[in-house]
Amino acid sequence: MSTALLLLIVSLPPKPSSLRVRVWRRLRALGAVALKRTVYLLPDSGDHREQLQWLAQDVQRNGGEATLVRAERIENLRTDDVVALFHEARATDYRALAARYRSLLQALERPQGRARLAQQLTYAHRQYEKVRELDFFDAPAREEVDRLREVIDMRTRPSDVPRGPRPAALDLRQLQGCRWVTRPRPHVDRIASAWLIRRFIDPEATFLFAEPDAFPADAVPFDAPGVELGHNGDDCTFETLLKRAGLRDRRLDTIAEIVHEADVRDGKFVRDEARGIDLAIRGLAAANPDDERVLELGLALFEGLYAAADRKV
Repeated sequence: MSTALLLLIVSLPPKPSSLRVRVWRRLRALGAVALKRTVYLLPDSGDHREQLQWLAQDVQRNGGEATLVRAERIENLRTDDVVALFHEARATDYRALAARYRSLLQALERPQGRARLAQQLTYAHRQYEKVRELDFFDAPAREEVDRLREVIDMRTRPSDVPRGPRPAALDLRQLQGCRWVTRPRPHVDRIASAWLIRRFIDPEATFLFAEPDAFPADAVPFDAPGVELGHNGDDCTFETLLKRAGLRDRRLDTIAEIVHEADVRDGKFVRDEARGIDLAIRGLAAANPDDERVLELGLALFEGLYAAADRKV
């Protein structure tokens, strides 16, 4: 989308009051933000230009004044300041969506009302798509919502693994020198799981990143929808690996609680460290477009967390 901006400058008459409501609702539906009380901004595009032209005509027909201006830049207002206005507006929407998804995530643990829950998920997904369409500059607040959506997707998508007896503990002798694969842009659970794998399960493990439909057949998949080593019940992938590997270590239990809270944020564990770990890994991802570099730094982070946990328990 162009960095040029459209400015709609409006002056509305006191009556009819319905005009003020109609203009506000239309601007909100378009994703416009207020620069001043009577000045509204949208990124320049053909559709936005047409919509604002129609709105300006509506204002003028009802006795108001409206001027539409296209500007490459606004004096005394940096591009970052403009983007921040849009980020702030979308952050409000994303926070509301995050709260809704967290509530639905908690409801997944209750067996009652599955049909109603499916309807609520569908509604939440529709609301997400509406907000996403208005997120012109990729607001950081979307990251939390996307993570919650991933968790819900992994817990509701039918597994490709046939149902049967509870799987036995991993045979560590068969998981040496393997290739492991997970989704791109690793965050807390994926990085923590990779650290656990290399530290305690497969010291010679190598890691690949791919979309689930492109996972190599010879790699061991983890933390992806429908795979064996992913979310299981209310366990995140790190917890699943910990239990399947039969690892007994109080420090790992501590890290599991931190990872769970940072990844799911369902309030199951009270771990103040979770927020810090979440922010640290977000920072690593923002500063490094290379997933392998993010993983490398993340592995060091969890190695340090494991060493620190030794002094806390």
